[in-house]
Amino acid sequence: MPKQIKDKNGKIIAELIQEDDIKSDLKGKTIAVIGYASQGRGQSLCYKDSGLNVILGIRKTGSSWHKAIGDGWKENETLFEIPESVKKADIIFMLIADTAQAQVYKEKIEPYLTEGKTLVFSHGFNIHYKTIIPPKNIDVSMIAPKGPGFTVRAQYELGFGVPALVAVHQDYTGNAWDNILAIAKALGAARPGVFKTTFKDEVESDLFGEQVDLCGGVTEMVKKAFETLVEAGYNPLLAYWEVHHELYGLIAPLAYKYGNVGMLNRVSLTARKGAVASGKKVMDDSVKSNMKSVLEEIQSGKFAKEWVNEYKDHGFEKLNSELNDFENHLIEQVGLQTRKFMWPDNEEHI
Repeated sequence: MPKQIKDKNGKIIAELIQEDDIKSDLKGKTIAVIGYASQGRGQSLCYKDSGLNVILGIRKTGSSWHKAIGDGWKENETLFEIPESVKKADIIFMLIADTAQAQVYKEKIEPYLTEGKTLVFSHGFNIHYKTIIPPKNIDVSMIAPKGPGFTVRAQYELGFGVPALVAVHQDYTGNAWDNILAIAKALGAARPGVFKTTFKDEVESDLFGEQVDLCGGVTEMVKKAFETLVEAGYNPLLAYWEVHHELYGLIAPLAYKYGNVGMLNRVSLTARKGAVASGKKVMDDSVKSNMKSVLEEIQSGKFAKEWVNEYKDHGFEKLNSELNDFENHLIEQVGLQTRKFMWPDNEEHI
């Protein structure tokens, strides 16, 4: 039986589906994974190791083709150009960049989507914002791991997995839910657990989390904390260790494992008091108001429209320019050199 998540009053607010709850499998099915970047590589290797019949669909002229061969995929056996892989597959995974999906779908996938096939996404972006409109005679599903492809693969190899959201947008065959749950099990996601949701809720909450805390909010918070210390006369190395190294390397892992209160109960009493005294001063109602503004732009489609149009006009040029500006910030310069000295034989930290 799915595990029930309850609030403090005992009301059931969610159900977590785990391995023992999933009885379906994908025997006789051929799975084509389109793309071999973070999610494409991570997911395809997990599915293959779980015994599924997996092939790849990649541009032969791209760098991913050679990377796939290096990982053991064989040309004309398990490695094909995208159209050929779609023809051969029962289930097609769209695991290329959100901004590139619509064009690739139109040119290389849609013409070969025959009745009864399944199109699977790991993000609701293109379906929810209607840049891709699939035919009515196929299944359309989603498995969205709550972590990057690198982590999905690493956790699978450790015998565990990254939890995931699953959804069905279109159930033409009547088997869409059984199939997507079987996929979740093969990915290792059902070990920690999966949660049924919708494409809309997945994409809107995912974009929000990435922008306001996971990727955008936390990096800007750390950068501004670093600047505050340096501008007050503190040494940049001291500032880096204090606001960056401790957060990502020491405090976040505690919160990951024990929750926020569990983390606070494992730091010093002075740190604990400082957290409850000053945290709300920094993250006050004005910050929450800004977060609501970001959510409104996501819900209205404004962010998606601007991002798609930027990609059409500039590719990744503007994004890379903004990242280059960030890379030139003092915290990045200090951090890169410090990590090289702390872990001289480990390139993972560089």
